[in-house]
Amino acid sequence: MAAASGGWPGRCHDGRVSAEDLEKYEADLELQLYREYRDVVGLFSYVVETERRFYLANGVQVTPRGVDGEVWFEVHLTDAWVWDLYRPARFVKDVRVVTFKDVNVEEMAKSDLEVPKSGGFEG
Repeated sequence: MAAASGGWPGRCHDGRVSAEDLEKYEADLELQLYREYRDVVGLFSYVVETERRFYLANGVQVTPRGVDGEVWFEVHLTDAWVWDLYRPARFVKDVRVVTFKDVNVEEMAKSDLEVPKSGGFEG
């Protein structure tokens, strides 16, 4: 029986997708996303983590804000890449994130990003 159109593998004739097929589909998406991350990480200077997303960026500004004892953070990223399985375009010119949770910003040392010239990695 041929799979129904729509891009989902293993669809039944009534349009349902098994849990196993859905897990395999998501695992494939995660692998593709990891490979893309591996290919682009060297283009960026910062790793930024919020409670909802993981970003690579070349410009980061975190500004604490507050009103009536409530504190939140406004995060502005420029030239960014977003780790998101379901986002079709992960490169973003300008991102603004508002969060009440922790924000982790780490500047990557360029030497940490270089792939060794010899040993261990084979294409």
